[in-house]
Amino acid sequence: MPVIRIVHRTFLPPAEAWLRLTDWERHGAQVPLTRTVIGTAVPTRVGTIFTARTGVGRITIDDPMEVVVWQPPTAAGAPGLVRLEKRGRVVTGWAEIGIRADPAGGSEVHWHESLRVRPLPRLLDPLVTAAGRVLFTRALRRLLSP
Repeated sequence: MPVIRIVHRTFLPPAEAWLRLTDWERHGAQVPLTRTVIGTAVPTRVGTIFTARTGVGRITIDDPMEVVVWQPPTAAGAPGLVRLEKRGRVVTGWAEIGIRADPAGGSEVHWHESLRVRPLPRLLDPLVTAAGRVLFTRALRRLLSP
């Protein structure tokens, strides 16, 4: 599976960047034709399940995910890391969002995602990677904007 890597710097402190980037419902609002359905009670923790549902009407693709690592950044300066496993029949893979304090101020965010869309042939992996990079970069910027 291809891996998408995005590094983004923000003036937000790590704790605020973490809150924004782990607000799963806001993720859906950043992706066209997508909404997020939370399947477990808040707050987020290991075992939290949610689904990004993309489509129009009855034509949808579900991307169910489970939080398998949940380590918020600490006030003492330890970085934060969340890892999601994609558990769908169509979309599989994983995503990791890491946040650490930037020595220049604010935070540095590392978004890594590996995804496979099962009906598509591997020949289209470069196209999926390019589209994913554009989509996830856009979502990341919007989630971190004021």
